[in-house]
Amino acid sequence: MAGKSYLFTSESVTEGHPDKMCDQISDAIVDAILTKETQLEAAGYVDCDGVPARVENVRCAVETFTTTGTIVVMGEVRTQGYVDIPAVVRNTVREIGYDRAKYGFDCETCGVLNLIHDQSPDIAQGVDGTYADKNCDPLDKIGAGDQGMMFGYASNETEALMPMPAYLAQRMAARLTAARKNHVVDYLRPDGKTQVTVRYEDDKPVEVTAIVVSTQHDSAVEDMNIIRQDMIEHVIAPVLDEVGIVWDNAHIYVNPTGRFVIGGPMGDTGLTGRKIIVDTYGGMGRHGGGAFSGKDCTKVDRSAAYAARWVAKNVVAAGLACRCEIQLAYAIGVSQPLSIMVDTFGTGIVDDTQIEQAVEKVFDLRPGAIIRDLDLFRPIFKKTAAYGHFGRMDADFTWEQTNRTQELLNALK
Repeated sequence: MAGKSYLFTSESVTEGHPDKMCDQISDAIVDAILTKETQLEAAGYVDCDGVPARVENVRCAVETFTTTGTIVVMGEVRTQGYVDIPAVVRNTVREIGYDRAKYGFDCETCGVLNLIHDQSPDIAQGVDGTYADKNCDPLDKIGAGDQGMMFGYASNETEALMPMPAYLAQRMAARLTAARKNHVVDYLRPDGKTQVTVRYEDDKPVEVTAIVVSTQHDSAVEDMNIIRQDMIEHVIAPVLDEVGIVWDNAHIYVNPTGRFVIGGPMGDTGLTGRKIIVDTYGGMGRHGGGAFSGKDCTKVDRSAAYAARWVAKNVVAAGLACRCEIQLAYAIGVSQPLSIMVDTFGTGIVDDTQIEQAVEKVFDLRPGAIIRDLDLFRPIFKKTAAYGHFGRMDADFTWEQTNRTQELLNALK
């Protein structure tokens, strides 16, 4: 679309949105299992069959469903540790802010149904190395946890190398929650959504043209103008002014339907994995379809998507392109990726094929190597489950590092 003017819109949701509640619960369970297994390993625990506890042996595929007054957790895990699943669920809901019935959901009184069971050995054998020669490189013994394709994306539109619409929507959603939890705006409740439309000229973001903020609120607040002014002052303006993008003429919609008192699971059902575009790049760039939350790092839906972001971000940070999309593909039980694709959308300083060759030299994209290089067997996943998995400056988000730029440049020489 070079040379053209166009609009692009992305959305985000707060941690009190029912789908996001489920993502956070699923990832909190993964973190709890990883933490417990790590403790058992450190203590030298060995089970009755003589098998020692090792965090690398943990496998998780957990999904959560919620509706009025009820949370159901389902899935498959492999661990030697015991985790109090209902306690993890209730603590997560409490931290989100649903701690009393008048908010539409109460962490203390909601029903929690645990339907988690053991992982199938047919799936486990592919990851555990059944298909690899016993004398091969140990990293070749760790096969992908499933087949599929994963995408990573980066753009020089923001300092975080994220697309501008997604970055703004995510930051507004995070600020909306901060305004609630820090008691800046006392009448706010946990559920909320944001949406930002950006006008592009010659593929560069130049102006915000529309902003939507929908936030759950106390029933005592009936004047929508109060909510509108508070949202502009405490959520919208701080984010946009920090980025420095023009928004003087933006159309601003705050709770456009009027009252938003009934929210969270009382207003809508929630399910893990229903916000995959919110989790990634806001629709900019393609998506392989796999969700992240509730999965341990042997699941390439998660780890390879993180690696693809890592690669794309390093390509852009190295100045090799203004935009970069990476596609990886895997087969279950096979360690080497089936394909690696680089697309710079015509912005690369060299041909995409050359960048692709440099990527293959610099990055080891076998699942075992990804886990090693990004240090993914850690309980870091709950905080990824709200406000985007990408574009956040957090030391635990190792896939946001731009630590291979010089190696890429050297490989091109």
